[in-house]
Amino acid sequence: MIYTLTLNPSVDYIMELDSFQKGGLNRSSAESAFPGGKGINVSRVLHKLNVDSVALGFAGGHTGEYIKQFLNQEDIRTEFVEVKEPSRINVKVKADDETEINGSGPSITEEHIRELLDQISSLTEDDMIVLAGSIPGSVPKTFYQEIATQCEKQGTKVIIDAEKKLIEPVLSLKPFLIKPNHHELGEMFDVEIDSIEKAVHYGKKLKDTGVENVMVSMAEKGALLLTEDDVFYSSVPKGELKSSVGAGDSTVAGFLAGLSRGWSVKDSFRLGTSAGSATAYSIGLCSSEHVERLFEDIQITNI
Repeated sequence: MIYTLTLNPSVDYIMELDSFQKGGLNRSSAESAFPGGKGINVSRVLHKLNVDSVALGFAGGHTGEYIKQFLNQEDIRTEFVEVKEPSRINVKVKADDETEINGSGPSITEEHIRELLDQISSLTEDDMIVLAGSIPGSVPKTFYQEIATQCEKQGTKVIIDAEKKLIEPVLSLKPFLIKPNHHELGEMFDVEIDSIEKAVHYGKKLKDTGVENVMVSMAEKGALLLTEDDVFYSSVPKGELKSSVGAGDSTVAGFLAGLSRGWSVKDSFRLGTSAGSATAYSIGLCSSEHVERLFEDIQITNI
């Protein structure tokens, strides 16, 4: 089973306006709300690709119930630890440009943390867990490291897509997959990565720390996957960029979906790239039909 972890999920409330007047009365022309969070995005895209997952994390109050009900209606299994304070609301105002106002989220106690760790302790070598996104202020910054340590003992594969300070303590624990974009990879080595050659060089340095696989997304320049034996390069299919939100999460989901189907690493990477591109060319997350169309246009080469 694939498990996804979203420590600070949200209800993303989107308001679309023809124009925005600061300090005045504004009326929306359209509104929508859906669960937000990188791990949740991975679960939602996995479901679109007909792969089951279990969404873990912390959820509370009426907003937490909304998140769980929304995912359950999409036939996504949830096992969130219930907390007392409500899950956060993130407001996104789309007008001439986009303004975001993100909530801070509920306080997480030691009891909540222990309950989540107990859940993770039941995972086996046949399971994977995706650690995605930021850590709430009330949770120790070493929490991903603690989870990865537990998973290493159990043989559970760890996938991590997070910022530098959360990734670095996990590297020595030999995670299955790390997925930085080229900016994040550059930050890890204090360099600017502006070419495929540089991305390959520093991707190999990252892999030398003990990571099994490194995937580097490079926007319109494509993507790389460094495995034990190969370095694969993926082209980017043609399309109009509409939103990069969720594209990286979709790439992870597509890759894991391919592996869960028994596909080769190369074809799984191709599916990941097509899912990430389909989301980037959409408002919201990708559809399975869009992923299938783009899949045929993607070329994977061994470099």
